[in-house]
Amino acid sequence: MFSQYFGHYLLNNGLLTAQQLKHALDLQKTTHVKFGVIAVDEGFLTSKQVEEIHEKQKQQDKRFGEIAVDLGFLTNEQVDHMLSSQKSNHLYLAQAVVDLNYLSIEEFTNALNEYKKIHSLSDEKFEAIKSGDIDAIIESLIHTNHPEEEAYTEYVSLFVKNIVRFIDDEVYIEASEAKNVEAEWLVSQEITGAKPFWTAIAANEKVFLEIASVFAEEELTEADELAQASVSEFLNLHNGIFLVNMSNKGTELEMKPQKVDHASAVSVHKENSLCMSIHTSKGKFQLLFSHSPENVMVSDKHKENQTV
Repeated sequence: MFSQYFGHYLLNNGLLTAQQLKHALDLQKTTHVKFGVIAVDEGFLTSKQVEEIHEKQKQQDKRFGEIAVDLGFLTNEQVDHMLSSQKSNHLYLAQAVVDLNYLSIEEFTNALNEYKKIHSLSDEKFEAIKSGDIDAIIESLIHTNHPEEEAYTEYVSLFVKNIVRFIDDEVYIEASEAKNVEAEWLVSQEITGAKPFWTAIAANEKVFLEIASVFAEEELTEADELAQASVSEFLNLHNGIFLVNMSNKGTELEMKPQKVDHASAVSVHKENSLCMSIHTSKGKFQLLFSHSPENVMVSDKHKENQTV
């Protein structure tokens, strides 16, 4: 995952073009192997056990290796063995850009050091980010100065993990200053209790159908009830795991039923909300999160246009 972030840093700083970054990331894919695939290849797990672990991840916020150990499928030593092959993932991008003659090793190393300096990263935090620690990556991106910043960070970090687990492992996110978001399709869910909040996924129809198809495990070509239910269930699954995490910390919350809106405009209170652009290989969509549900306004774009 670090490759996505550092790759966009190289792009934004003119060290790579968009086409060069795409080529480098495509080349990197040939060497990137998922944890479950490694486990089966090593003879540590069967395909059925991998599927069981994936199902468990729909209920709790734990890494693949942690669940495998809990279930008695793997030992800690076996997990460490597989992790050692993933910790150098950041080198895949380096190898790709060097092999393609886009940057020299020295230029890549200098850019890495500059990235570390710009984000004021300690050696420990930088190593965590390079090894793909999602929590560390999100912490380096979110700076709201809001009393609930920790909750924002935890929510977004879990969301990214669930995107990686269930939708797409090519993820790059960035904070948006947007207070108003237009959505061809909007799936929202309100959380009630001691710390109420409102959450939503906003996407165009193409990306909406991509998410729906992957989560439903079948190709969906129309944004019908099945597609809407699929994206709704993904948001509900994510929020459910987040509520379990909150409950473990002593905060009990409940979820209202999901809502689906078509051709909507969303207005949020900037000081109490977060808008994140989620880039995946399926396309870009927005994740909206607000600590003041009462200030979230969702309007029908069709009616607005008729009024104008």
